Amino acid sequence: MIPAYRPDEIAMRLLPILFCALPLTACAAALPEADATQAWIELYSTPGNSLMAQKLDGKKVSDGRFFQVTPGSHELRARFQFDVDNGGGGGTMGNPRQITCHLKVKYDFVAGQRYRLEARPVAMSTQAWLYGTPRKALKQVTVEKCGPL
Repeated sequence: MIPAYRPDEIAMRLLPILFCALPLTACAAALPEADATQAWIELYSTPGNSLMAQKLDGKKVSDGRFFQVTPGSHELRARFQFDVDNGGGGGTMGNPRQITCHLKVKYDFVAGQRYRLEARPVAMSTQAWLYGTPRKALKQVTVEKCGPL
């Protein structure tokens, strides 16, 4: 026989599931339309890694995944995080180690153009490039420092 639950019991059972799922909806939020009078910059890295903008011209950005800037020269700072497999050596029991790299790029952006900042891990450091459209490498990004968290 299937037990009968009161509506308040059902709500109490579903509440933890909803709280766990809510943060996931922020990641899937749709991107807004691009403004043709500004330059569009998005950040990309392979799944499992994290590349987020931190500051634009010295000011914190509201969304680290993408943003639009006025035409002209801007300095972007970003943080790239990835895991490195320790291979079981050094007493770490094979646990992955998280590496954080701080990146900086200064570029003269053009209105109506789309740009993409991409980063990928290379051993204990990273390589990052700013691309234009079509996929053309415009500038190598400066890696200021990398190290374990």
